[in-house]
Amino acid sequence: MLSDILKWGGKRLEPTQAGVRASVPAVTGEEPVVGTKAFPKFLSALASKPSPVLLDFGPVIGTNVEFYGERLGCKLFIEDVVSDLDRHTRAGTLDALPGVLETRFRHADASVDGILCWDLFDFLDKASTQALAKQVIRMLRPGGAVMALFCTAAKSDHVPFTKYEIVDDANFRHRAHPGVGGVKKALQNRDIIRMFEGLVVADSFLLKSNIREMLLRGR
Repeated sequence: MLSDILKWGGKRLEPTQAGVRASVPAVTGEEPVVGTKAFPKFLSALASKPSPVLLDFGPVIGTNVEFYGERLGCKLFIEDVVSDLDRHTRAGTLDALPGVLETRFRHADASVDGILCWDLFDFLDKASTQALAKQVIRMLRPGGAVMALFCTAAKSDHVPFTKYEIVDDANFRHRAHPGVGGVKKALQNRDIIRMFEGLVVADSFLLKSNIREMLLRGR
């Protein structure tokens, strides 16, 4: 198991998927590198914790695991919700996804310092969005941080998922994801704030790519 062999800074990394290998991904010149403004602030929030616990809702990416360990010495859980969404999309059972998200996470209330949601909420329907946001709020510790990306314009055409590979503090490489993808929905700021009721919007950045990065903090 990956959780049995990876240790960083004396803190055990515990991805939730058994048997997944954290291999260093192949890189091609066509994969764009895009700047980020919220991620350095997210890292700073976690670095201030003595033994941070981090949840990543994306797939296992070996270089990301290495980055978290070297920079944060954190306890890491890979909660690959993107794969859950992909599986239900392929099976035509998206109506069951909200119930899955309500019971998926074994983490106790107020037990997590940081959560990386990436652009997952763009692909979820209203019921799944509410179910996942409720779990984020439940698991986050007071003073914890959540980073999420939101598109500013809906895309009715089928859009592939993106794997976000951390290049450094200020840049992500956008890599192709093998999943089927889906339609992207644009949430208004007021809807996002309402969705995360109980958390505080610490920072919001509108990037040139028309992606809004948001950093939310637990009260």
